[in-house]
Amino acid sequence: MDTPPISLTCAQCARKLGDLVAQLPVNDIEETWKEVESTAQQLANGLRVRDGPDDNHTMLGKTLLPQNLTTLLSSALNGALIPVANRTAPVFEILRVGANLCVEHDQNRGHLLEAGFPQAVVSLLEGYTDTIPEEPQMDPFPMSIAHLQVVKTAVGVLLNATLTYEPVRNRLISLEVAKTIFRLSTALYPPAAWMRTTSDLHDPDTSPTDITFDRIAESWTIRAGLSSWAGRLISELQDDVHPLFSQEVLPYLVQSLIAFTPPLLAAPPPPHFAQPSQLRTTLLNTDFDLLSESCSHLESSALDVADVRLSLARGFTFPAEHQDIPCFSAMLNFIEKGKYPPLWYVQSENGLEGGDISKKEKAFDDCKAAVIKAVVEVSGDERNLDLLWDDSDDAYPGGEFVSRMVDWIRAFVSGETSGNGRDDLVICATLSLGNITRGESHSTILLSQPHDIARLLSSDALLAPSTDIKLKHGVIGLLKHLAQSSSQMPSNRAALSTAGVIQLILKSGVWDDRTDFMLEIVQVNAIGAIKHLCNNSVDNACNFILEPVDSRDPPSTGLSQLLALVKRSDTVAIKSEGTRIIVNLIRSLWTNERRDEVLSEEELQARQQKRVKAMDALLTPACAEALAALIGRSAKHLILINEGVVASSLLSMHRDGGTLVLNALTLPLPVEVTPSSTGSAPASTTASTSSETMESPIVFSPTGASSKIPSVRHALDQLVVSLKSESTPAEIRTNICAFLGQISKRGTGDGLQKLKDVTRPILEELVSVHGQSMVGSAAKKVLDMWISE
Repeated sequence: MDTPPISLTCAQCARKLGDLVAQLPVNDIEETWKEVESTAQQLANGLRVRDGPDDNHTMLGKTLLPQNLTTLLSSALNGALIPVANRTAPVFEILRVGANLCVEHDQNRGHLLEAGFPQAVVSLLEGYTDTIPEEPQMDPFPMSIAHLQVVKTAVGVLLNATLTYEPVRNRLISLEVAKTIFRLSTALYPPAAWMRTTSDLHDPDTSPTDITFDRIAESWTIRAGLSSWAGRLISELQDDVHPLFSQEVLPYLVQSLIAFTPPLLAAPPPPHFAQPSQLRTTLLNTDFDLLSESCSHLESSALDVADVRLSLARGFTFPAEHQDIPCFSAMLNFIEKGKYPPLWYVQSENGLEGGDISKKEKAFDDCKAAVIKAVVEVSGDERNLDLLWDDSDDAYPGGEFVSRMVDWIRAFVSGETSGNGRDDLVICATLSLGNITRGESHSTILLSQPHDIARLLSSDALLAPSTDIKLKHGVIGLLKHLAQSSSQMPSNRAALSTAGVIQLILKSGVWDDRTDFMLEIVQVNAIGAIKHLCNNSVDNACNFILEPVDSRDPPSTGLSQLLALVKRSDTVAIKSEGTRIIVNLIRSLWTNERRDEVLSEEELQARQQKRVKAMDALLTPACAEALAALIGRSAKHLILINEGVVASSLLSMHRDGGTLVLNALTLPLPVEVTPSSTGSAPASTTASTSSETMESPIVFSPTGASSKIPSVRHALDQLVVSLKSESTPAEIRTNICAFLGQISKRGTGDGLQKLKDVTRPILEELVSVHGQSMVGSAAKKVLDMWISE
């Protein structure tokens, strides 16, 4: 008959462990380790009590116990990667002592760190990781219950030591423990593996008669708990400064996505889990927790780690990048085909009823949104352009990725996915295509057969007033990128014009007077698309100005919508970029357009009448004042001053335009303009911008002005400053001189005299300084004209 163990206090157990440490060098036998096991078990159980009369945790932390735990762990391994079978129980209890000693106790966390205990635990976990295959497996890695308990408790030690304690956390980050933990936990608990196998959980030496369902259930319970603790530990280690994962972890991250995508998702459960049970619910929840964590890590890694973005794109073309695991394709498959697990909806599933299901569905949708963000980030990396855009196969113009994105849009427009609320596919597709569409050749491929994307994007399903703003953001952003190539490729502009893109954007309501999330971004993109389509196109300019957009009386037009938007907006990007549409309208209508098609006399006459009517619509104080405001607010962006000058000069050529332009130049500028800094403008005529506004030098308003810089009160003031500044390019100063000459021909009255009085001294100085140069000659021409009047 065995003698029951003598109950010892925590302090007595700690001293006894110290004595056993001293004995091990000369008495490393089985009986000694059994004493270590039983003593450590008593101590671990005692340390579970935190509200007793004695503060055992603080007292023992100050002793040699932390160092003794490190020594015992090292001695138990005896140089091996993992403990041998008869050492797993002592190691398990030693780890329990360490885990319970530092629960909510920063001092003991520090003592353990100083003793090297967390580092020794990391080495133990690395030893287990070295025993698993290099590549991810579909089935769980076989492991005995005893070893599973050791691994799980080791993870628990690191979790308890890390919570809210930066020194341990920083040390674990430096040891790159997150990669080790993720690889190991994924091998021991592959997502949804319990749906596929129940027999390959134990060591091959385990007798089949010992593999009862109770043993199977115990193994899965430990594995699920280990996975949960591992996820919590990785979350604790994550921050915005230290990326936890590199591209090597991608094959492991996508395993959860594959598990939630058919055909694996649709597999029936094995016989042991055919009926609802608490364990089955636990496993379902663990699978979903893994999915949520994996999607979050994919999103953050794609955002923060350039090598991850490059590796994902490279793996799409070269499968060997990720050990033949198609990581990027798995992400796309999950976005397109991933579904809620059918077992969520089985009646009587413990803990999955009513509101829990709705919360999980919402969380699942958030997982897809995270993966979509990751895909868009991958497509937005300039280095990935040649990897995701492939012109090598004529059967798939643009390559597999481009074709798949277009197919997602086509399926939505045709009604295959729109009825199922799959606008997320279109959002992902349009944003991704917008990121990789660069230059005329790419736009031409998308606008040509078989893609014919202009027809797809002009669908009412995508640009109706009721369409979600996030969907409009993707669609209109892609249209803007396509329109950028229109000025150099008439066929591209023709495809977009024929599809009625301008009118559909105007009818979509994005320029309406309302407040909405992301609305300003969409408004700027809409401005960009229309700005390019109206450049050097009389037909598009006329349609934008004259065609009614709605059935109101009087109906609104593109021009009326634009002027209202520019007037009420507080965003400089919208005001300035919106006014650039007016610039392009004037350029298109006031200059001769080359046309390739042959028109009849009647068609030419009708077209000219429409052109004159459109020109008359632009001859308003609102348009002239918008151009003047563009000049006044653009001190730091000389290209915009030049555009405003050229457009105003063209406008003043009309018999009714001179007075309008002259009045606008001398009127007080709007309040939003006057704080802008003026003076010596930089030589650069562009500003650094994102890919979404790469053609637009204006993004943000200047935030301050030097006290030495004069205040701009009228657009004329800004013209004077630009003329005087030697940093203003000669071409722009010449255009300003030509503008002064042109407006002098049409303007009259006090306004014209004020203009002459203000600019004459500067023009005379330019003649004196620059002589026969382009700038000097232009200034002299204006002065000579004034003398001859």
